Amino acid sequence: MAGQIPQRFIDDLLARVDVVEVVGERVQLKKAGRNYSGLCPFHQEKTPSFTVSADKQFYHCFGCGAHGTALRFLMEYDKLRFPEAVEQLAARLGLEVPREGDDDPRAQARERKRQEGVNLLELSASFFRERLKMSEGQQAREYLSRRGLSEEVQRDFGIGYAPDDWEALKRHLSARGVAEAVQVEYGLLVQREESGRTYDRFRDRVMFPIRGVRGRTIAFGGRVLGDAKPKYLNSPETPVFHKGRELYGLFEARQANPRLERLVIVEGYMDVVALAQFGIRNAVATLGTSTSEEHLGRLFRMVDEVVFCFDGDRAGRQAASRALETVLPQMIDGRTARFLFLPEGEDPDTLVRREGPEAFENRITCASPLSEFLFDQAARGRDLARVEERERFASQVLKAVARLPQGMLKTVLLGELARRTGVDQSRFDALLASEQEAASPAAEPSQAPVAAASAPSVAEEKPRKEGAALGLMARVLQLLVHEPTLVERLPAVEEWCPEDGTDALLCRELVRLLRAGRYRSPHVLLAHFQGSAQGERLAALVQREMLIPREARGQELEGLVEYLRRQRQRQSPQEEFEALLAKERGGERLPLEARQRLQELLLELKR
Repeated sequence: MAGQIPQRFIDDLLARVDVVEVVGERVQLKKAGRNYSGLCPFHQEKTPSFTVSADKQFYHCFGCGAHGTALRFLMEYDKLRFPEAVEQLAARLGLEVPREGDDDPRAQARERKRQEGVNLLELSASFFRERLKMSEGQQAREYLSRRGLSEEVQRDFGIGYAPDDWEALKRHLSARGVAEAVQVEYGLLVQREESGRTYDRFRDRVMFPIRGVRGRTIAFGGRVLGDAKPKYLNSPETPVFHKGRELYGLFEARQANPRLERLVIVEGYMDVVALAQFGIRNAVATLGTSTSEEHLGRLFRMVDEVVFCFDGDRAGRQAASRALETVLPQMIDGRTARFLFLPEGEDPDTLVRREGPEAFENRITCASPLSEFLFDQAARGRDLARVEERERFASQVLKAVARLPQGMLKTVLLGELARRTGVDQSRFDALLASEQEAASPAAEPSQAPVAAASAPSVAEEKPRKEGAALGLMARVLQLLVHEPTLVERLPAVEEWCPEDGTDALLCRELVRLLRAGRYRSPHVLLAHFQGSAQGERLAALVQREMLIPREARGQELEGLVEYLRRQRQRQSPQEEFEALLAKERGGERLPLEARQRLQELLLELKR
């Protein structure tokens, strides 16, 4: 259908769906007090750190930080787009998903075009598979046979053949009503600028469909059979395919083993398929690009260990250096990155055939850990007996270590650097601290500490470190987001709430939302603010542990509100009178209590 899904429907849907039920269908959960716990499905772990709250309708992993609602869980676990996840939740309740602008012809046209794109890629993959079986695919079948690929592997990877014909696919798709413009947009046809003529992009090539995480074809890679150039050809960027995000073989690897522990990144799709032929089913390949942070982010959500596989020549070393730079910021504690260099002149395809799968697996297991590769690379070509060379060695390692997130790996690497250079580790710690301080924006002047009997600042403008004490408004927000029904204990007039400050403004909006929508669970609030800075603030407050017992939270809120009300009343009667009068003159309808207060102030000022 065309059009956006109304926000109100999403809010109501989340209010009716039980996150414990949705997660429990995919993760084995056990009752743990008021919550449920289990092994996190987004990273490998042996001790459960994944909790699901029936009260808050929220899940959170204390290991990798994954968190969200039932909707977010479906998007992350099943790799669904937002509309698909909404439709799946709605189907559980037997609801039809409404759309805004269903009658808009332009929206309908956009939806038809998107659907055409999805369908034509699957139609094309089927076309290539059928052509491989025909007489024109004889040479392609012989090529695959020479490469030792069984029919089972060819089927698992959906391998096909693009005929040696300028318009074979074009005719096939056009006969099924797919417009040429859509075929061009999705990279199947090439259009000449000077003549406008279109023709098949892939011709006389063995075809490898590139699949998304859900198994849908999103692009193609083709290996030429003759002497044409280029030898390997990938689809261009399209509305559904982005080279810096996708990995060939990832879907197939997960199909072969849903509980993967390690993934090997190789250079091309023939390497992936050849390794699969020998039973090594955990290889993936980038598609004509270097490994990106987005690639690694996706992989580390599935496994704890990634092995980079490179040729042992100079180009392979350079590629490994780029991979090291990319992976360093991803190395939180618990993750492992290794670097495997093959003998010069070999690639995974040739090596696994020559040595066999067991020897290749041993190479993977014995691949250099990140720390070893980092030190070896920094020492390469340097005489560490010389002071100047040790200085350059240490500087290069420090530059890399600075890119690591805080954690045990960073500490261990600094200790090893101290051992290898004979410099005390505290010196390296100080150098890193000074560099980070110089790179960060100038800090604001610190304010004088508040006396023990004083209240914290009302407006919480600066972001706070995890575990830092919350200010008054932040505490009010935390209570309301944990217990939305507490809004009923707030005064009808918002005169207690400050009018400036990030948390104060968010609190005013939150109170109005609670009163208008009568929300009863935190996940609905978070869904409403999803994608905004306010949503991030509320999510952070939800994740903080509530130290106040449930039965005392109402009283705590009333105490905070009373303190804030008294604090605001410290302003002079003239200031209070002018503030209320400005609201009335601005067209705001004052409640009875505020109008009575305005009369009292008027009489007081006349005395």
